[in-house]
Order: sequence, then C-alpha cells, then structure tokens
Amino acid sequence: MELFERPGGGENAVLVQISFNTAKSTQDEKEFAELADSAGAQVVGFISGSRQRPDPRYFVGTGKAEEIRQLREARDAHLVIFDHSLSPAQERNLEKLLQCRVLDRTGLILDIFAQRARSHEGKLQVELAQLKHLSTRLVRGWTHLERQKGGIGMRGPGETQLETDRRLIAERIKQIDKRLEKVQNQREQGRQSRKKAEIPTVSLVGYTNAGKSTLFNALTQAGVYVADQLFATLDPTLRQVQLPNQQEIILADTVGFIRHLPHDLVVAFRSTLQETIDADLLLHVIDSHDEQLELFREQVNKVIAEIGAEKVPQIEVMNKIDLGGQTPHIEEGTGTNPTRVYVSAQNNLGLEGLLEYLGDYFAGHMFRGKLTLQPRHARLRAKLYADKAIQQESITDEGNFDLEVVIDQRRLDQYLREEGLTLEDL
Repeated sequence: MELFERPGGGENAVLVQISFNTAKSTQDEKEFAELADSAGAQVVGFISGSRQRPDPRYFVGTGKAEEIRQLREARDAHLVIFDHSLSPAQERNLEKLLQCRVLDRTGLILDIFAQRARSHEGKLQVELAQLKHLSTRLVRGWTHLERQKGGIGMRGPGETQLETDRRLIAERIKQIDKRLEKVQNQREQGRQSRKKAEIPTVSLVGYTNAGKSTLFNALTQAGVYVADQLFATLDPTLRQVQLPNQQEIILADTVGFIRHLPHDLVVAFRSTLQETIDADLLLHVIDSHDEQLELFREQVNKVIAEIGAEKVPQIEVMNKIDLGGQTPHIEEGTGTNPTRVYVSAQNNLGLEGLLEYLGDYFAGHMFRGKLTLQPRHARLRAKLYADKAIQQESITDEGNFDLEVVIDQRRLDQYLREEGLTLEDL
C-alpha cells in the first residue's frame, strides 16, 4: 500500500520554471531540461513565467495553474515538474488541480540520485535524504483510515495512521543513521591509514557534468562510468596516481554540485563529501567553454563552504579547452585568485603539465640528499631501488653504500619506520 493516493501514470512530463525578479536564462532552462532527462522523463511541454513572489496556494497564480492543467491534458502528460522547492501544501493542491503527480526540484534530484547510487553507502544516503524529504509531506497518507481499528485487547484511541507513518519513518531514519555511522567509521579508518602513510589526497570537485570523471579516468585509467548527463557520478572513487619524481597522491572523484542542491542531500552525503573536507588539495574542475562558468564557480564554492572545506587549498582546472580552441597552459595564482591549469581531459591535452604542476606543488615533501647505508640495511636499499629513488651510488672503504637519493619525504619516513631507523642513524 502506498503512502500517497496519487494518480498512476508514465513518465511524460511538463516542466514549469518561474523567475522571481530575475532575468530568465536559456541556460537555466537547458539545465532544468537536462535534469528531467537524467531522471528518465520525456519532456512534452515547458511552461515559464515570472512573478513577484510565490503564490501560497499553487506556487504559481491561478491563471498559470490553469495553463499548466490545459497543457498537461493536451500533451497527455502524467507528471509535472517544478524547478523550485514546493511546500507540502502547494504540492498537494497542485496534484488535486492537475490530477497527476507533481514533483519539485528537490524530489527530482533525489530521484536521480536514487537511480545513480551503486554502493551500499550511496543507497543508504539517498534513502536517508528521501525519507527526510518525505517526512514533511505526510499530510494525507492513507486518508481512508481515520484511526487504526482496535481489536480484543487493542481497543482505545490508538494513533492515527499519519502518526504511525511518521513514527515508522523516524525509526527507519535512526536505523540508517546507525548504519551510515559504521560506514563513516570505516572510511575514517581508511583516511587515517593514508595519513599514516603520509600520502596526500587530492579531491576533484566541480559543477555536475564539468568533466571530473573524464579527467579522473585520464589520470588514473580507472574506467569510472562517464556520461554526458547530470550526476553521472555519485559514489566516490579513490585511486593512486604517480607524479613525477617518485611522488604519489590519492585522487578522489566525488559527486558533482549544482545550484540549489537540496540541503538534505548535502547533510546526507556529508560522509562522502568528507573526502573533500579532509583533502590536502582541491582540483576545482570547470567547463571553460560554458557561458555560465562564473555562476557555476560561485555555486561550487558555496557548497564547499557549506560542507566546511573552504580552507582547503584549491587549483582550478579549466577543462574542455578543445571546444574553445585554446591551448594548454598554466596561469599562476595571484592574491585571492587560484592557479588555473587549462586542459582537455577528453583529448589528453595539458594533463602532463597538470601532473608536473602537482609534482611541484608537493615538492616540499621531497627528500633530496645523501644516505649512507650499512650492508645490514639491504632491505631499505632494495626499496629505494624499486622506487627508482637512487640517483647515484658508491661504496666506501668500510663497505657501506653512499647514496644520492630523491624520494617523497613521507615515503622515506615510512620506510625508515618499517626498518626501525631515523635519518640521524644514516
């Protein structure tokens, strides 16, 4: 039995977008249509308009609501999607008037996330966000039941079905929170292990469909799912990347951001976004060919601030330069402006320069100097040779090995710990 008595139907959808004291943008319309398409809707109509403020009953005025109803009937649509957040009452009133399902922007994004989630954690996070969204809309669940019917030993006032629904949802939210806490603890152990090994983490962030996963695959050959659609990536993926001079980093691909990202989603995905919060560096991937790149940059930085990662250093990767006829180059940052690296992940343009820049960025972590190893340190010497860290070697009269070494400081520290040694010993 469903919680809501809604008319059934397919996925033909009419889209509604209203501007409030702002100029209407064709790019906003395009993104809204792409969101609907990503959810699997067949767009059969688009209605736009402008108002001073939302109408408390229908969000739009009665005239616009009637226009939507007529278009829905004419196009045989079974779904009307608003590019705005609707109150439970507005959603209910619209469904009654339009005689079809009504979905707001939050519900639409939640539906896309539900389709994209692959990992156990991702599915739990989506369900948590959906339940929190649903709990505000339990206004007419199972309206045919005034109160639960009592039986022998169960007579009395009981609780309304609505109260039961709310209680069950609250219990499920508690269960999911407990499960996510376990997963979060496991992730935290992984992060602590990486910190112990002192391998820096670089997190890819950016507006959805900016090309993060394409860049991630180009740098790691990970084979992460890539598609020209919004929110193609949902579950975070981590891979090791070798930089020049025997350095290595952990690269993390994360979910894309979008304007008006539902707050419940930001909260539910906090453990996933923890990879961004704890990163040593953010690579902010930007579609350099997009007309709205300034707006998208602002929106991404807004979400970064919302999750508490605004203090993490940031480099902007201006992607898709092939679409604008640009060549790969690097603009050094000045003042509050971050460094910008121009690449095309799709065509492998400028990626070597990006890796070299990352190598230089983390160069402060490099050890360059001499080590003297005794014959009993053969295992350490073998590890240094395996890392191609030994530039030159000579043998002293005492039979020791004088080595010229270039290696990531954190890796050298790890090797020394494994051997029970310190730099002073060598």
